[in-house]
Amino acid sequence: MDKWYEKSGADGDVVISTRIRLARNLSEFPFPCKLQKKGADAVINLVKEAVLSSNSQLSSNNFKYIDTQKLDKITLISLVEKHLLSPDFVSDKIEKSLILSENESISIMINEEDHVRLQVMSQGFDLEKTFEIADSLDSLLDEKLSFAFDDKLGYLTQCPTNLGTGMRASLMLHLPGLKQSGVMEKVSANLLKLGLTMRGIYGEGSEPQADMYQLSNQVTLGLSEKTTINNLKDIAKQIILQERTVRSEMAKHIETIDFIHRAIGVLKNARLISTNEFMKLISAVRLGVALGEIKGVSLDTINFLMIEAQPAMLSKFANKDLTAIEKEQKRADLIREIL
Repeated sequence: MDKWYEKSGADGDVVISTRIRLARNLSEFPFPCKLQKKGADAVINLVKEAVLSSNSQLSSNNFKYIDTQKLDKITLISLVEKHLLSPDFVSDKIEKSLILSENESISIMINEEDHVRLQVMSQGFDLEKTFEIADSLDSLLDEKLSFAFDDKLGYLTQCPTNLGTGMRASLMLHLPGLKQSGVMEKVSANLLKLGLTMRGIYGEGSEPQADMYQLSNQVTLGLSEKTTINNLKDIAKQIILQERTVRSEMAKHIETIDFIHRAIGVLKNARLISTNEFMKLISAVRLGVALGEIKGVSLDTINFLMIEAQPAMLSKFANKDLTAIEKEQKRADLIREIL
């Protein structure tokens, strides 16, 4: 079964993936910031039982339980690189666990910022279907767990910015056109006025890489999930149109075409490639594939490489902690083999 990053979906030239994340807390326990070990273990056991019990409709999704306390650092970081764990999840010391579907499209982080962070990811631009899956799973969990809820405030969360629906809907966008045209700051400022935000590749506090950005809702209180989804969808369509328009203009310039072909030339021949150089070059190649300038390479292949060539993923595959130079060599070998 294909993982979310192994295929491109609708509007895949611009939209890499769709994510719906729901934050929930169990009413009988303090928020994770005040949770002691005994309480943290109890939360883990309750959520684990709710998802994996043999008579649960949830169990039909072929979930596996992962005790993240027993994972080595390389494995943990590789899960962050695949967007299955948040950077905060890895850095904090409180007892945590992860429940993951077989194809990695559904992940449930236990005891991150909230007791439950339910995440569903899909390929391409697919907000409605992704939300439908998340909402269905949330309803099934709600039958077995007592979520903290207030009639006026909605779902109660550790951070006030998540109060209400507790939902973050986001799209991973590849925006080399808007980035290179120098309008990203203006776009981001306008989005804030509309209750949306543009973040880096790994969410809040992270920097954009490979011209990739996360577009997500910022308001969770006072708006329904449907309204939030529709707002995000409408704005995303405008950004996609703007990006494609800029790309069409860029394609008329020999400098752009030259940069694209130089990028794939380096990737196909280099013996050492750093993470930063790789992300810069793969963005150019992805643009070239989308424009039809590069033949014989698919967006599926590019999406796969953007995950598999990350530092911890390379070490995970090698089954050892690689040195910096070994990572650069392994990355170059992998890229040449796939391209």
